[in-house]
Parts: sequence; C-alpha cells; structure tokens
Amino acid sequence: MDGPAQRKENLNSGPPGLTAAQRSNFAPLTARAYTAWRQRSLGLLAGRPFGLEREAALFMGLCQPRPGEWWLDAGTSTGYYAALLAETGCHVLAVDLSPAMLAEAARQNPQHRDGGHVGGHIDWAVMNVERNDLPDGRFDGVTVGATLNETNDPARFLRGAARVLCPGGQLWLMYLRRTGGPLQRLLSVPVLGGLTFPDPAWVAAQLPECVLVHGLSVGAVRFERYVKSCVTSL
Repeated sequence: MDGPAQRKENLNSGPPGLTAAQRSNFAPLTARAYTAWRQRSLGLLAGRPFGLEREAALFMGLCQPRPGEWWLDAGTSTGYYAALLAETGCHVLAVDLSPAMLAEAARQNPQHRDGGHVGGHIDWAVMNVERNDLPDGRFDGVTVGATLNETNDPARFLRGAARVLCPGGQLWLMYLRRTGGPLQRLLSVPVLGGLTFPDPAWVAAQLPECVLVHGLSVGAVRFERYVKSCVTSL
C-alpha cells in the first residue's frame, strides 16, 4: 500500500501512460503559473510580438462562434479559449487531464458559471480526449490550444476531437509545428517532455473527414481552422 508521500506524488503526476509534459501539469504550482506563461509564450515561440489579443482576434475573426453553440475546449488548461467562447454566449465543455489546471481555470473564470455572459457558460471536467466517450457529432466546434504537442497519442487525440464534431462543425488548432531545430529535438526526448511537433501535412492526414479552411504559421506557431465535411461515407 502506498504511503502518504507516494500518494501525494501520484496525485501531482497523474495516471500512468502520460508524457512528461502532461504529468507536469498536475502540479498546482504549474497551474498557478500557467496563465502568466500563456500571456508571453506566443511571442517568444513566434519570434515576434504576438499577444493574446491578436490570438483572440484571429480565432474570433475566423471561427465566428455564435451564441447558443456548443463547443468543446480540449485541453483547456486555465480556460483561455473557453472564456472567449463563453463571452460570446456559447456553451462550453472545457476538459483537461489535470484537476489542478481545472481548479485554477474555474478560479480565474467565476463569471462563466450558471449562465455566464449573455447566456454562455462553462462546464469544467476531467477528461482525456484520446479516450473520450462523448457522443458522435455533439459539438458545433472544438478548440485545441497547444495540447496537441503534449498529448501521448496525437493521432488518436485528433480523431477523438473530430469524431465529436457535428457535420459542418469547426476544429480550431493552435500548436507548434515541426521546425527540426535542436530545442525541439531536445524536448522530444521522453524524460525532458516527450513533446510531439507535428508537420501540418501530417495533421491534415489524421483528419480525413475535415477540410482545412485556414492555416497560418507565425514562426513555429501554427494556427489552423478545419471544417468537418457534411458528406458521410456509405
């Protein structure tokens, strides 16, 4: 039987089968520091000024979420995309592997409980999108902000995200694309993060039911908007 110290370690590192980057998100300190990092990270990773306001304008301008729509924020961390959607009046299921991240997200976004802004609201839930049991075609949109780089099985993650989209639904991805640089090679080592840096062509190949409508690379940062086909296979 695990002693108290072992149980604390298990709580803060998550279940087995996760990447080192995923496990690090279970630490309450990581969750508390994440928003500050998120506010600076895109500019650092893009190699040029690129703040949250520009990211929000890009997402809102291309996806144009509408009040009453249902969205899944897959790997919500501290709820950046979930909050944008709720402020528009969308209903959001914001999921993450880390209870610490979800607790911090709920703490930072109390205004989006019980109706939120202009009818939008956020439900927070612990979930692994790679193995989700959500109904097919449940959501009008899915947002993924950098979680694709951290997930243990990115192909399965993408399939899970696409499966829950309704025909005509939108999939919004923000991730770090492959550059082949030494830092990416270092962070790909399992004990140093186990991160995956996919090529955009590889991402598209994992989404045969979706069509890439918009794609933008800003340095290593990649933004993509997919739309799920309305045509079903026989």
